[in-house]
Amino acid sequence: MDRRELADFLRSRRERIAPAEVGLPAGRRRRTPGLRREEVARLAFISPEYYSRLEQARGPQPSREVLGGLARALRLSDAERAHLHQLAGAPPTSPPGPPREVRPGILDLIERLPLSAAFVTAADYEVLAWNDLAAALMEDFSAVPRRERNLLRRAFLGRLYGVSDPAEFERSSTRQLRAVVARYPDDRGVRALVDELHAGSERFRALWASHDVASTPTLSKTFHHPLVGPVTVNCDALEIADRDQRVVIYTAVPGSPSEEALRLLSVVGTQQVGTRQMGDVHV
Repeated sequence: MDRRELADFLRSRRERIAPAEVGLPAGRRRRTPGLRREEVARLAFISPEYYSRLEQARGPQPSREVLGGLARALRLSDAERAHLHQLAGAPPTSPPGPPREVRPGILDLIERLPLSAAFVTAADYEVLAWNDLAAALMEDFSAVPRRERNLLRRAFLGRLYGVSDPAEFERSSTRQLRAVVARYPDDRGVRALVDELHAGSERFRALWASHDVASTPTLSKTFHHPLVGPVTVNCDALEIADRDQRVVIYTAVPGSPSEEALRLLSVVGTQQVGTRQMGDVHV
């Protein structure tokens, strides 16, 4: 436990929070920037004396429960929360599994992207959210059970939406999955997915045996759509680091036949499906 660094870190986080951010009045006599010590203590459900001793670098090692309360009271990010635990000599435990909740801002982003098929995946390639055009290009994810929304299952145990070159995705996703297993060693869902793919796909078994973890990005792919024919799209992926999620965006070259195909699908698709997450409608 680094008492001095912990004290300085707590003080710096406390001083950056305006009282109004946590529903407290500023008051005319407030001289302290940010929150007072007793306010943080109250928000963290610990005694003011105990918190003061932590900021004075003379407190005992805080428990994980206390650290959790301080992280919530000080509105720490995931990175700051991990740093707090490290300073207190209590490294955070591994998360139980890949986060499934998508932030409202990300849902709004994929809905507003013009003429782009966009969706969000968890670390284990489960599709968590999607927009109208993604549903029209790939499938209405709301109409299939949650387990069938996993792109790895579709790639190795089914058919990956008529993609012309699934082998590239299979290689890249298998390498990513091996890293996911290392990040979430206690998640039964991830382990069950690996076991299922291992039992059902010779191709997966061969790729898994290579123990590769580095992956190369997929720059483009072609979908063979039953309504509009071949659609070639550029692929871009934006990492959401704090959620271990990824926003995948498919766009076509402007003026190309594929762009016209996406334009047609955007008209047809929006009449049938909407942006959904885990089966719930998000407007």
